[in-house]
Amino acid sequence: MREYLIASACIMALGVTGCTDPTNGETASANVSDTEYPTQVFWGDTHLHTDNSGDAFGFGNRLNSEAALRFARGEEVTATKGAKAKLVRPLDFLVIADHAGAMGATKEIADTPRAKLLGKELLLKWHDMFNDDDPDSNAGLRATAEIIDRAGKGTLPEGLLDPETSKRRTTSLWAEHGKVVEQYNEPGKFTAFMGFEYTPGPGGDNLHRVVMFRDAPEKMGDTLPFSAFGKPDPEMLWAYMDAYEEKTGGQVLAIPHNSNISGGRMFAMTKFDGSSLDEAYVKTRAKREPIVEVTQIKGDSEAHPFLSPNDEFASFGTAGWDRCNLICAQETAPETYSGSYVREALKRGLELTVKFGANPFQLGMIGSTDSHTSLATADEDNFFGKHSGLEANNPKRASTKSLLGGPRARMGWHYLSSGYAAVWATNNTREAIFDAMMRREVYATTGPRIQVRFFGGFDFSEGDTANLVKAGYTKGMPMGGELSGGEGKAPNFLVSALMDPESASLDRIQIIKGWIDAGGKIHEKVYTVSWSHPDSRTMDSNGKVTPVASNVDLAKGTWDNSTGAPELTAWWQDPDFDSAQNAFYYVRVLEIPTPTWPVYDALKYGIELPADTIKIQQERAYSSPIWYRSKI
Repeated sequence: MREYLIASACIMALGVTGCTDPTNGETASANVSDTEYPTQVFWGDTHLHTDNSGDAFGFGNRLNSEAALRFARGEEVTATKGAKAKLVRPLDFLVIADHAGAMGATKEIADTPRAKLLGKELLLKWHDMFNDDDPDSNAGLRATAEIIDRAGKGTLPEGLLDPETSKRRTTSLWAEHGKVVEQYNEPGKFTAFMGFEYTPGPGGDNLHRVVMFRDAPEKMGDTLPFSAFGKPDPEMLWAYMDAYEEKTGGQVLAIPHNSNISGGRMFAMTKFDGSSLDEAYVKTRAKREPIVEVTQIKGDSEAHPFLSPNDEFASFGTAGWDRCNLICAQETAPETYSGSYVREALKRGLELTVKFGANPFQLGMIGSTDSHTSLATADEDNFFGKHSGLEANNPKRASTKSLLGGPRARMGWHYLSSGYAAVWATNNTREAIFDAMMRREVYATTGPRIQVRFFGGFDFSEGDTANLVKAGYTKGMPMGGELSGGEGKAPNFLVSALMDPESASLDRIQIIKGWIDAGGKIHEKVYTVSWSHPDSRTMDSNGKVTPVASNVDLAKGTWDNSTGAPELTAWWQDPDFDSAQNAFYYVRVLEIPTPTWPVYDALKYGIELPADTIKIQQERAYSSPIWYRSKI
């Protein structure tokens, strides 16, 4: 199903972007030294949990940081439930982002002698559940679900939150983790980052951030992860980051994720406490949160049909996730969606730029997994699930109902096999990858390693597509940048997409534009700028292109790549440009239709899937935007 066009696609990329040659599984170019501009895309996961995360351990994960790093580097490991696990292609970098709050707590509860927990009713109950040997009882899963639910409602027992106990446990685990990260960091070959997750969830609304350091553990000194317990306001996290940089001279960034289940609060037009935004808040958030995790296992946060009714592809990854918040404590009202989806955040950023002169939502886009298995997998046919109870050897996982959320709980098939972070950097080091994230020269994919280039400027010509990268850097700027000037000329863009040789061919390239008019009203429009087989697929007067044919064979889990293209390129100029209007533009690349992970499970185990299971989808990539500002 994957052989067609693989060789030609990789040949076009070799020596230009360092694609992976499927004949040997090794990166075609491993340049350690800096180049004039980024010539290679590096693939990674910035959001992975090991057994040090309280929920991951409680759900059954018994793989540590070393196993996670070995797996990401391409080695075979044995998953918690006994299956052999290995990536088809290794990653280039990894951020293990265990929860700062109660780090290692469930592990400690499970290991503490029972007699020491007498009189601590909840902790004793959870101890017994974590040590229940009956594989069919799901006792550990139920205990962890209760802990997560209590955390969202603010009803965790004091014994779990004792600050001195937490500091002792975290200090020990963090130091040991730092040694392992440094051991597996190999500049030029594989980059291991220090990081953690800050996890506020007021009322079950997801306001989580991954915190990622540019620095080696040695430079970080005695800095410990920052817990959200008692400190749920993101401004407290940003103050922690300010203090870290002032103390150490290092650098750190934060990456919001799962805005789709934030109840509209991730991109709210007020502060955490409901008060009005001010210039200091706007500028601090812009500095501290340059990128957003737009797609992962817990759904996709790019767009929603309610907000973008004219976008025929806006429903990807929304099934099950748009009806309630993280723990389903609150139903999600459609009128709150604007604060939950990234495209709307980008539009809100235009409004705030007019008001404050700064944009707190000037966000680059990446994907990552949020896997709690220690296994960074985002391939549909090699998916190890959200947590260890849903690993690849569980034949019932697609039809298993989550323990969080009661009657509104998500089904197993609602979880996506997504996503990865793609970074255009000058080499594979902490410094180069982190710096690329800060300048937002990054993009997201839902798993496939589609190679995407996107440049904006005022002086490109159609002929520049023949030497797109050089023209892009010498005559314009890459994704993540900001345009101004142009003397009234409409900006034009160069974009290219190269199929993942291990995945599907390409359906189309789209450019999504958002802008703010003179009256302060925000707008959006989707432009299709290149598509496969334009001789037989046409664009109508409304800009809609004939849908690509689906040739997925669900009985075999295969498809035919001939309906798509191995590579698409375009030169495009905004036909609706107004030099007085601030705007943003980002690229969305779609593959042709392919099977979802439950289809592979059904074929492997001979099972029937729930009737409403989504079995066919179009995987995709989202570039970071390029912004146009009428005045700087």
